[in-house]
Amino acid sequence: MIDINLIRNNPDLVRENIQKKFQDHKLPLVDEVIELDRANRAAMQQADALRNKRKVTSKEIGGLMAKGMRDEAEAKKAEVAAIADELAALEVKEEEYAAEIKKRMQVIPQIIDESVPVGRDDSENVEIERFGEPVVPEFEVPYHVDIMERLSGIDLDSARKTSGNGFYYLCGDIARLHSAILSYARDFMIDRGFTYYVPPFMIRSDVVTGVMSFAEMENMMYKIEGEDLYLIGTSEHSMIGKFIDTILDEGELPQTLTSYSPCFRKEVGAHGIEERGVYRIHQFEKQEMIVVCKPEESMTWYDRLWQNTVDFFRSLDIPVRTLECCSGDLADLKVKSCDVEAWSPRQQKYFEVGSCSNLGDAQARRLGIRVKGEKGKYLPHTLNNTVVAPPRMLIAFLENNLRADGSIAIPGPLQMYMGGKAQIG
Repeated sequence: MIDINLIRNNPDLVRENIQKKFQDHKLPLVDEVIELDRANRAAMQQADALRNKRKVTSKEIGGLMAKGMRDEAEAKKAEVAAIADELAALEVKEEEYAAEIKKRMQVIPQIIDESVPVGRDDSENVEIERFGEPVVPEFEVPYHVDIMERLSGIDLDSARKTSGNGFYYLCGDIARLHSAILSYARDFMIDRGFTYYVPPFMIRSDVVTGVMSFAEMENMMYKIEGEDLYLIGTSEHSMIGKFIDTILDEGELPQTLTSYSPCFRKEVGAHGIEERGVYRIHQFEKQEMIVVCKPEESMTWYDRLWQNTVDFFRSLDIPVRTLECCSGDLADLKVKSCDVEAWSPRQQKYFEVGSCSNLGDAQARRLGIRVKGEKGKYLPHTLNNTVVAPPRMLIAFLENNLRADGSIAIPGPLQMYMGGKAQIG
C-alpha cells in the first residue's frame, strides 16, 4: 500500500506508475481516493469543531447552574445532546470514508524503482547475468519423474489416490536428497549470519492482507473452514507477520532471518497442475530468507539476497542466471524483483527456481511495523528471497548431476547430509 501523501501531493506520479504496470483500469481509483480523502478530512475537521463546541458548551452548563439559571442550562444540555448525535453520525461517516479509501489504496500498486524495465508481462523480463557454464550431455536426459521412478524415489499414483493431482510421495534416497538440500540450505544461510526460524504454518487474515495483494491471496491461499486462519504459501508470510504492530528500535536493524516451512498453494490462474511432475504443485517445502532494514539499505540487501541464492546453486555446480522482472510482471506490493533460474539440460533452457523481492515500505505500512530512530519513527523496508524450494530444485539437481549410467552424483557439500554417499544409483 503506497503512502496516501503521494496521492495527495503527486497524483500524476501515481498515475504514471499505474500506466507503467499496464493497469489502466485502475487509473480512476486515484481520483476516487482524492475525493474520498477530501470528504474524509472535511468530516474530520467538522467533527473536531463539534468536539470543541461541545467542550465549551459543557463548561457553560456548569456556570449557568451555579447562577441558578436552570432553563438556560437545560437548553445548553439539549444543545450538547444534539452535538453528540451529529458527532456520532460524522464518526460513522469517517469510518465509511476510511474503509472506502483503504479498499482502493490496497489495489493501487506500489511505486516501482526507476531501474525496473517497462514491460507488459514475464515475456519481457530482462536477463541480467549468467553464472556457470550450461552443459548438454551427449546422452539423453529423461524427464525428471522418469529419473526419480528409475531410482524408486517417487510415487505419484498413490498420491493421486490420497490427495489428487499436484501431490506426491518422495521415497528412499530421493526423499533423503530432498531433506539434505533443505538442511544444507539452512546451514548455508546460518553461516551467512541469518537467524534460523521454523514459523507457524497458518496465519490470520489480517496478516495475509498485510503481506500480499488481494489477487495473490485469492489465487494462492487455502482457507481453513470455520477459522480465521490460512495455510501459508511461503514462510515469508509468517516471518513478516511476526512484526505486526511492532515498534523496532533502530539498533535492532537489520533483521536477517532464514526460515523453513512447508508451503501450500492453490495455483489458481497458473499454467495448470501437472499430472505427472513436481514443477507446479499444491504442496512443497522451502528455505526462505527475509530482511527488515532501513530504507536506505534495502537495495544493498536486495543485491545480497539474490546473490545468496546464486552462490547456493553454484556451490552445487548448477548453472543459473538472474532475470530482472519487468513492470508488468511485478506484484502490486513489489518495488523491484528478480528471478533466479536454473539450467535444464533436458529442455536446454533455464527455468525459475527462486524469486527475490524488495517490497519497500508496503508491508510495513499495511502491518503497522515502525522503527524508532534518532529522528523519530519511520517505516522499514522488507525484502524476501528463496534460498531453495525442493522438489522444484530437484529437477535442476537431477538433470545436472545425472550420469550416463543413470546414477546421480552427489556434490561434496551434500554428502555429509546423505550419510557420506557420493552417488545415488
